[in-house]
Amino acid sequence: MTSDECSKLVPGDPYAEERAAMVEKQIYRRGIVDERVLRAMTTVPRHEFVPLGSRAMAYADEPLGIGDGQTISQPYIVAAMSAALELKGHERVLEVGTGSGYQGAVLALLAREVFSIEVRAGLARGAAERLTRLGYENVHVHCGDGTQGLKELAPFDAILVAAAAPALPAPLLEQLNGDGGRLIAPVGGGDHQQLVLVARHGNEYVSEMRENCRFVPLIGRHGWRAEKLL
Repeated sequence: MTSDECSKLVPGDPYAEERAAMVEKQIYRRGIVDERVLRAMTTVPRHEFVPLGSRAMAYADEPLGIGDGQTISQPYIVAAMSAALELKGHERVLEVGTGSGYQGAVLALLAREVFSIEVRAGLARGAAERLTRLGYENVHVHCGDGTQGLKELAPFDAILVAAAAPALPAPLLEQLNGDGGRLIAPVGGGDHQQLVLVARHGNEYVSEMRENCRFVPLIGRHGWRAEKLL
């Protein structure tokens, strides 16, 4: 997908050219070729999910701070994690770590329904308001311990974890659909993290190591305890 093709997807948008360049240079040229992911990344207005003071950098090839010590992930990582789930459009997806709502918005264009959980009440509230304002009606934001998932709404066809855990949280694996469900999560601490992709088939979990990455810590009962990070 070229810049010209991408820019046609969002006519009249003043950020369309920047977003098209982001998709072509940062994502497509790095090997992400899933057309549905490329279109979602081209469509979602990333500048709406960053603080006003950071809008000039909204389409830069880097993560950006969103307050409360949290970040919006680098565009390539958002695309790579989304593509790894191989979504077709009918799935129910759990996102752990709502943040500003950007990743949830991308998933909203790739799946039927997205349930997103954020441990920080202020971020959860802000993301819910933002997603509603922008028309992402199939994203449902919850406030709570994401490492425990949302058992009452399980199973999920796909799970995306947007913060780094010391190990894959057992409740999330249990809530993954046993008929080919897929989970992608960064695992590790400090500067040593790697994306791990898990596919579930019945009671069998098959893991695959993906890109090196760097995320904020996943706080919760089955993640990092806040006091251990002080």
